[in-house]
Amino acid sequence: MLANLRLTSLILLFALFAASFSLAQERPDASVWQSLADYAEELIAERSTDEEILEQVRADLVDWRERFLAAQGANAERIARLRGQIQALGPLPNPDNGDLPDSEEVAARRAELTAELAQVRAPIIAAEESYREADGLIRAIDIQIRARRADRVLELGPSPLDPTHWGHAAEQLASVGRELLREAGSVFSTDSKWRAFVNSLPLVLVLTVSGLFLIIRAPRWVGLVVARLRQRTREGSGVWSFLVSLGEIALPLIGLELLLRAVQISGVTGPFLSQLIDSLTFWGAIIIVAWWLGEQVFSREDSVAIAPLEGGKRREARYHAGILGLTYVAQDFVVTLSEAASLAPGTRTVLLFPIIVVAAISLFRMGRLLMSLPKPVPNADGEVEAGFARRMIRLAGRACFIVSLAGPVMVLIGYGAAGTELIFPVISSLFLLGCVTVLQRVVFDIYYLITGARGVEQRGLIPVLVGFAITLASLPLLALIWGAREEDLSELWAQFQEGVQLGEGRVSPSDFLTFVVVFAIGYMLTRLIQSGLRTSVLPKTRLDAGGQTAILSGISYVGIFLAGLLAITSAGIDLTALGYVAGALSVGIGFGLQNIVSNFVSGIILLIERPISKGDWIEVGGQMGYVRDISVRATRIETFDRTDVIVPNSDFISGTVTNFTRGNTIGRVIAPVGVAYGTDTKRVEKILMEIAEAHPMVLATPPPSIVFRGFGADSLDFEIRAILRDVNWVLSVHSDLNHEIARRFTEEGIEIPFAQRDLWLRNPEALRQPDSNEGQGT
Repeated sequence: MLANLRLTSLILLFALFAASFSLAQERPDASVWQSLADYAEELIAERSTDEEILEQVRADLVDWRERFLAAQGANAERIARLRGQIQALGPLPNPDNGDLPDSEEVAARRAELTAELAQVRAPIIAAEESYREADGLIRAIDIQIRARRADRVLELGPSPLDPTHWGHAAEQLASVGRELLREAGSVFSTDSKWRAFVNSLPLVLVLTVSGLFLIIRAPRWVGLVVARLRQRTREGSGVWSFLVSLGEIALPLIGLELLLRAVQISGVTGPFLSQLIDSLTFWGAIIIVAWWLGEQVFSREDSVAIAPLEGGKRREARYHAGILGLTYVAQDFVVTLSEAASLAPGTRTVLLFPIIVVAAISLFRMGRLLMSLPKPVPNADGEVEAGFARRMIRLAGRACFIVSLAGPVMVLIGYGAAGTELIFPVISSLFLLGCVTVLQRVVFDIYYLITGARGVEQRGLIPVLVGFAITLASLPLLALIWGAREEDLSELWAQFQEGVQLGEGRVSPSDFLTFVVVFAIGYMLTRLIQSGLRTSVLPKTRLDAGGQTAILSGISYVGIFLAGLLAITSAGIDLTALGYVAGALSVGIGFGLQNIVSNFVSGIILLIERPISKGDWIEVGGQMGYVRDISVRATRIETFDRTDVIVPNSDFISGTVTNFTRGNTIGRVIAPVGVAYGTDTKRVEKILMEIAEAHPMVLATPPPSIVFRGFGADSLDFEIRAILRDVNWVLSVHSDLNHEIARRFTEEGIEIPFAQRDLWLRNPEALRQPDSNEGQGT
């Protein structure tokens, strides 16, 4: 066994030396890499290799994989140049199609360039193959490590109900206690140690008193300051109260550090006790943060509490939050003690079981409290306030309820590791959820401080996006809580950084970032040019509003297209690969997006031909109004009712459009009127002409005309037909003409008749009611 261990260590050292030597080379050494790959395959096949060795070999494989990935991008410019030279020679002749063969010079040159291209691409192909091999070995190691950890968690171990473990546990605890007393009493074993202890005693007392003062009194004083700040309603008080409340964490931790410093200075600790003292700061931080989170999430003040429980329930929730923090620390203390003192598995299970029971009881009560949170109810506006947050809190309560029942049962059966890995990650997840909700509330408070928004305005998009980003940032921590390794997260990050294979190139996040930055710069420059033309150049030209809009829209399309093309080129994206994608999309566009493409092309035609322009008064499809905007897909018309009608651009190309103001605003008004029979028609014509010529909007050239339309059923019908200088006033002019006609006709005694009808009954006797007394004697 010892010989095998030594052999494994020598092989590992050789692999590490080989890997470090290869990393110093400019290009990957195939022989060194092959040795490492063979060694990794042997370790994977053994199935009994120590995890530390597997992790180290995995780290070496990751380094090699990164080098192979970098090598895949080598000679890119030279490869592109060679391919361009080959394309310049023309396509390879096909005798079946009747193509003439290349000349000897062209054929020789093509063969030379092809051979050179194959030689240049050979290292890239080898790097791609080695990259796949390294990636496969890394995945195999990850699978084996995860399988081993899963086996350990699901392994059936000793049950805490077995009495045989109780006595052994008591003996080991007594042995640990004697060891701690021996180390603590060693300070008095020699005169030199005693004198050192006496000399350090004043400093030890000062540090101890200071530490206890900060741990006991400082949180209370900070709490009073926080309560004072929360009573203030001025903007930003929530931010300041939160920052001050962090003192409830910082000051006790400083006090704890002072106590630990006092213990170290006193010299009463030995090697065994030092292993426990090194973890005291972490344990103290867990307890303090758990208590602080309870105060934040289940605050005594209704306006501050994140979980809106009743007052008594919030008090109980704060209590159980502290208990859960204590049980988490107790569990970690037992694990640390077991590793330091090499306690037996049965002893460890016996010590953990009471802690698990207490944690399960607190989880059970916490779950019931969270599940009692009222369901979200829509407000007066029909909106559900904090609906998602409440659903998540209730879901967390159900998880706590289920785990509190399953965890202790699993430990009693003998699956102690599974029960422990189920209960305490739930506790950690609760703490993480509390931290996320507190940070999200702080983001809203900061937004309120900066913008001064109140009520519904406070629920802006920016704090929601920041809160979502905080939630995403917490996911890696949640994965680590539930057993994920740091290597697993780094593997996901490495795969994300590798990007996506597109054609013969690879698009990485850095390429995407370059694309976004370049495109944003191009888009902003386009908007800047548009703004300059709109405000400075175009107003000084003779173009109308429609022409100016067409120019600005064309510049927008061209600028965005050039910005996208430049961004793609800067990011190094292979456009040939996009050509295949575009070809595939064109089929879908031809079948499924016909209307969208039709409207887009129609919009381009409208901007070029300009049959309608912005500001024109038009009628299309029974809708009449002013053109307010011509976009890529549709045109927006504002009707006279002040409503917007969105008309697809294809309707303007394929349908009939009436443009009342195309080119100029001159238009005609027609005002019909009728007079009674017997009226002098020439006199009526003269009066109507005077009325038309007197109106200021009527043009003198061409002059208005009076038309005697004919003999109607009830009147003699006339019309005023006049050309207006601005047809947009046609309704107002028509109304003015009618008012003037009514006034003049009244003055001149001309009657405007209205329809009258005389009814003649053929048999009026049929309408008479029969006499009820007819036929009876009187």
